[in-house]
Amino acid sequence: MKVALLTMFNGLDSTYSLVNVVAEQLRMMLDAGLEPVLLVSESCPLDNLYGVFQDKRIKWEKVVNSIDGKLIHWRDYSQPDGKVHSTFFEEANVIAEDLVGKLTDVDVCIMHDIHYQGWHLVHNVAIRKAQEKLPRLKFIAFTHSAPVNRPPDPKWPFSARYTGMPNTIYVYPTQSGLAALAKQYNVPEGRCRAVNNSLDLLSFASSELQALSNEIDLVTPDILIVYPGRLTPGKKFEKVAMLGGAIKKTCEKSVKVIFCDFPSSDISPKNYKSFIRNQGATLGLKQEDMFFTSDRKDFKNGFPRKAVLELFSLSNLFICPSFSESFGLTVLEAASKGNFLVLNERVPALEELGKNLNAYFMKWDARNFGYDTHEAYKPSEQAYLNEHGQIIVNRMREEPVIQAKTLARQRYSPKWIWENQLEPLISFF
Repeated sequence: MKVALLTMFNGLDSTYSLVNVVAEQLRMMLDAGLEPVLLVSESCPLDNLYGVFQDKRIKWEKVVNSIDGKLIHWRDYSQPDGKVHSTFFEEANVIAEDLVGKLTDVDVCIMHDIHYQGWHLVHNVAIRKAQEKLPRLKFIAFTHSAPVNRPPDPKWPFSARYTGMPNTIYVYPTQSGLAALAKQYNVPEGRCRAVNNSLDLLSFASSELQALSNEIDLVTPDILIVYPGRLTPGKKFEKVAMLGGAIKKTCEKSVKVIFCDFPSSDISPKNYKSFIRNQGATLGLKQEDMFFTSDRKDFKNGFPRKAVLELFSLSNLFICPSFSESFGLTVLEAASKGNFLVLNERVPALEELGKNLNAYFMKWDARNFGYDTHEAYKPSEQAYLNEHGQIIVNRMREEPVIQAKTLARQRYSPKWIWENQLEPLISFF
C-alpha cells in the first residue's frame, strides 16, 4: 500500500505544530515498513532537512505553486461567502492537474487541514477536481483546529470548506469533536474518526537513550524500573529483578527492568548478571525483560548520568533494596522525575530519606550502625514479594501524577496511536 501526506508546507519550521504532527506520522509509517510520499509546496526548501525528514525512504513531491513563472499567492477565504480573486479557478486547475500526476499510483492520501483552512481553499478545490480523475484514491482528511459552524446555504467554491468529499474519512484529534466535525462537513458522524496527536518522547532523547531504546522497549511497559549502581552484591540487584518478576506475575503487568551498572571488583560481572537474571526469571520475568547497560560496549564502563536522569523521566518505579547506603542520591534523582519509590526500611539513610519523600518501605537485609540485620520471611520470600507487589501496583494506580506520566508515555506514544488509530484507518480502505 502506498500512502501520501498532502501538507502544502512552505517550510519545515518545528515551531509550527502541524510540522511536528506530520513528522511523527512519517515516523510511524517508516517504522511500519511503509515508504510514504510527502507532498509540499513548490516553494518549500529542502536543503536543511532535520530529524525524520532526513530519512531517504521518504519520497518528496513538490506541488506546483506558480503559473507562467509567477508565484501563486494564497488568499485567506475563511469567510463563508463572497468572491474569489480573478485567477482563483485557473490556479486551482493547474494545481489539480499537478496533483493528478503525483497521486496516480497512491492508494491513500492523508490531507492535513486542506479542507479546513481558508488559505487552502484553492487546494481544497484542486484536490476535489483531481479526485474526479482518481476514482480509486481514498482520502483521510485531518482537521487540527476546532470545527467551524456550517453556514445555512454555502455557495461554491466557499462551500468546499463545509462539504464532504467522496471516498473520504474525516479525522479530528479527539473524540469529543467528532459531532461538530460532522456538522461542519455535512457528513454522517460514522464517516468521522478520532486520531490523537502523539507524544514521541524518544525523539527528544539523547543519543545514548536512543541507542538504549534499540535494545529494550522503553515506551510500552506498564512498569518500567531503572536501577543504577555499581555491580556489586551489596546493591542487591537481584532483589530488584525478583520484585519486578513478582509484580509481572501476580499483577499481570508488563515489566521491564534496566540496570544502569558499572564495574566492580567484588564479583565476576558475568556470574553476578547470570544470578540476577535467574532470580528474576524464577519470580516471573523473561530474560528479555531485563537489560544491563554494560552489555553494550559503548556503556561497559557505565551509562552517562545525564542519560540515567532521562531514563528516570520515562520510568515509573524505583526500587532500592541496597544493603548499605550513606545517603542514596539515586533516590532523589528518581523522585525528582516522578517515580514511585520503594526503599529498604532497614537502611537508616534510606529510611530517613524515604520518610521525607513519602516512599513505600519493604524489608531486606541491611547494615545499620554497628550491626547487620537479616530478614526471615514467612511463609516465604516469594509470598512476601507477591503481597507487596500487589500493594505497590495498587498504590501506583492511585497516584494521579504517576498514572498520568505512565499513560502519557504509553497511551499517547506514536506506536499506540499507529497500531490502534491510524493504521486501522488506513487499512479500512
